[in-house]
Amino acid sequence: MGILIKKMETEEEIEGKAYVHWRSWSETYPGLISQQILDAQNTLERCEEAAFRWPDHLLVAKDGDRVIGFVGYGHRDEDPSDVGEVFALYVLAEFHGKDLGRQLMEAALEQLKEYRQVRLWTLKGNSRAIRFYQKCGFVPDGEEKVNTRIAATEIRMVLKR
Repeated sequence: MGILIKKMETEEEIEGKAYVHWRSWSETYPGLISQQILDAQNTLERCEEAAFRWPDHLLVAKDGDRVIGFVGYGHRDEDPSDVGEVFALYVLAEFHGKDLGRQLMEAALEQLKEYRQVRLWTLKGNSRAIRFYQKCGFVPDGEEKVNTRIAATEIRMVLKR
């Protein structure tokens, strides 16, 4: 497996990112998000629209020409100027356990190195993701919020440096 992690640039990469986003939701969120909301929110068309609307601050992982994972990072306007965030990190299930998530996280953290603090939000019951983020050095800081779009509680995790 010759994996390349790079800035998302081409139309094919944007479409590949959208596919990974859509497929990952289908593989990860049943049981964490109601099936009714999952069916309504998680369509390939919605993921493609979002991918083309927000192509910046995204790195894709490619195996040959195929996008198999991605990470989004940056800064939210409502946060202090010295706080960065990992917005999303998704890897196709067939590549779980192959160190790809860690590679994507390291690449995103390199992009966020100027920030004093790095945060992320993850679904409260997503134990696999929480364990992964803890292995990457993140710890829950006690903040929670309800994501009304998906009717689920998220917890905030911060990178311990």
